[in-house]
Amino acid sequence: MTSQQRPARPTIYDVAREAGVSKSLVSLVLNDSALVSERKRQAVKAAIEKLGYRPSRAAANLAADRTHMVGLVIDDFENPWFVDLMHGVRTVLGPEGYHVAIREHYRVGDQFVNAIDGFLDAQVDALLIAAEPGHNYDSLDIPVVVEGTRLHSVRGADHVSSDQNLGVGMILKHLQSLGHRRIGHVSGIGGSAQARLRAYTQVMEAIGEPARYAGERNATNEEGGYAGTVELLRRHPEVTAVFAANDTMALGARAALREVGREVPEDVALVGYDNSLLANSRFLDLTTVDNRGFDIGVASGEALLRRMSDPDAEPEHIVIPSRLVVRSSSAAAPR
Repeated sequence: MTSQQRPARPTIYDVAREAGVSKSLVSLVLNDSALVSERKRQAVKAAIEKLGYRPSRAAANLAADRTHMVGLVIDDFENPWFVDLMHGVRTVLGPEGYHVAIREHYRVGDQFVNAIDGFLDAQVDALLIAAEPGHNYDSLDIPVVVEGTRLHSVRGADHVSSDQNLGVGMILKHLQSLGHRRIGHVSGIGGSAQARLRAYTQVMEAIGEPARYAGERNATNEEGGYAGTVELLRRHPEVTAVFAANDTMALGARAALREVGREVPEDVALVGYDNSLLANSRFLDLTTVDNRGFDIGVASGEALLRRMSDPDAEPEHIVIPSRLVVRSSSAAAPR
């Protein structure tokens, strides 16, 4: 259910109007003050029961000490998909007075630094996590929304993502319609890449073709796409199409294909995932799945506002539908 479909939550002003008292008096009743007469106390309680009003614990906790900052955790500043996501988030949270700060996970030598720790130290009001949270964050004491398909989540967090099975299915159906059956896949680490690998494998099994894939332990960046494609072509030189786990990996795949003299799309079709700015570049002109990063950002911002106003509500999983965007990188299989 979207925020537009939800009935408006009763506010403290609604309770005051129903009881015929001031907002301040309602606050006194909520805080069990002895300064309120029994008659007015009962009137306020009756109004609360009638309207189904629930005080916002988050608002009460944060009112005295708020940073008006929301942390956005990502895993790769070089992936342009996060630009659309960030714009969507800011479209919602900016008018509400929140500043969105961005951090990514990184390494210092052999030490992995989780961006969540930095945001907790900064005492942000809430978190949007568009990366793998890690194992040590089963529960956090602030409102959290997890974006995308992740290996781990956070207990009590809302979740906003696209349908990976649907997206992969659209890509493979498109390639089959062009006569491709020997379709290779370049995968990588992380929840989204692994979900796309599972979906790819299921479709290939359904059409009676072996799953031809590589790179599942590589980073989901350009270098990972290059290395994965080199490995894929070494194992399966017969492929006529390559499906990269995201558009950034497709850029690396294009370089690997060119090195061995295989042109796109004449010799091999190339497709990606995300419909990032890279996909629309003249160099790639990439067929891809638009999983609507901006809309995921908007839905995440709205979910976070709901979570902040009602931290005890049941967590929601919001799925944003994807669409296939066909460009020149995919063409008929060579005869």
